[in-house]
Amino acid sequence: MKTNSKLVRLGTICTVVSGTTPDTNNASYWNGDLPWITPAEIEETSYVVCQTARCITKQAVNKKSLNLLPKGTVLLSSRAPIGKVAIAGIDMYCNQGFKNLICSPKIYNEYLYFFLKAKTEYLKSLGRGATFKEISKSIVENILIPLPDIKTQKRIAERLDKVQKLIALQKEQLKKLDNLIKSRFIDLFGDPITNSENWELQQLVDIADVTSSKRIFEKEYVDSGIPFFRTKEIVELEQGLAPSTKIFITKARYDEIKAQFGIPQAGDLLISAVGTIGHIWIVPKDFSFYFKDGNLLWIKKPQYNSIFLRYLLPILVKHEISHVASGTAYQALTINKLGQTLVPLCPIKLQTQFADFVTKIEAQKGLLTTRLSHLETLYKSLMQEYFG
Repeated sequence: MKTNSKLVRLGTICTVVSGTTPDTNNASYWNGDLPWITPAEIEETSYVVCQTARCITKQAVNKKSLNLLPKGTVLLSSRAPIGKVAIAGIDMYCNQGFKNLICSPKIYNEYLYFFLKAKTEYLKSLGRGATFKEISKSIVENILIPLPDIKTQKRIAERLDKVQKLIALQKEQLKKLDNLIKSRFIDLFGDPITNSENWELQQLVDIADVTSSKRIFEKEYVDSGIPFFRTKEIVELEQGLAPSTKIFITKARYDEIKAQFGIPQAGDLLISAVGTIGHIWIVPKDFSFYFKDGNLLWIKKPQYNSIFLRYLLPILVKHEISHVASGTAYQALTINKLGQTLVPLCPIKLQTQFADFVTKIEAQKGLLTTRLSHLETLYKSLMQEYFG
């Protein structure tokens, strides 16, 4: 839907208002019946916000001269971080972390919401300040927005809203399938933290080799060849995504490592050991790659079902992170500590039963993920078409 829209400044079609935080030590200001919101309460999926974590009193409003944000106001976080957007579904007040927009009859609030959602990075670039970045009232007022007639604004918002809701639905269905797998795991094996089924325990190193890779230096990276993965790429692969960053080593270097030390085989597992600890990817068949030492640990030739371990180990690692992690500057999972992780001696038959169930669910997730990808591509395309 192409539109011929003039550019106008937000300050000419909206009233930009902020808020404040009443004295938190004054009990007479708090636990009232007037909703009061902070940027931390707005999530990526927030659209219309109808409740807040805290409420203030009429006395706080009067003493601090707080600005009322009437229902329909577009909420825009102006710091920590910049660019969170939602619409007030009820009358409310806010803290100082917002520059909110009360719309005039010239602009449809849902159209403005989607415009600001499309401009997150631009909004961040407008931040000013040495200690922390913030966008001021005047900066917001001077932002230019394409402004077609109201009827067109509503058609655009309605189309984007439909796509956004479909995206949310796909994500919710994926979440339900993930929860179904977790529920099935508990049904078969009990709670691995408390060992509710009283399985015999043994160390991971007793049922698999726990190791890492040989060092590859950054100067060895090349433009094409054998894929080289770090934590970031393994997390993406675990989520069924293609690596967003392409790093390679030469075929000759890969062959040298393969001949001298071996490379991961189908069914082996790689687990992230630095930063986002505990993400696991199962090595597929016929896939040549290598990976970064230290960042990733290699669970080699496991005697247990790989899919079973893929779901078991993150639970154990997350629970025991204070014990299995080391390092003062940052937490890191070591080969030794991972190898010492106690795993239950569950029957292979049950592991296989669980793996078969997961395989079926993952097939459904694959279809949903493909649909989600198409919807997200459409959403970005529409945002670009309407807002540039």
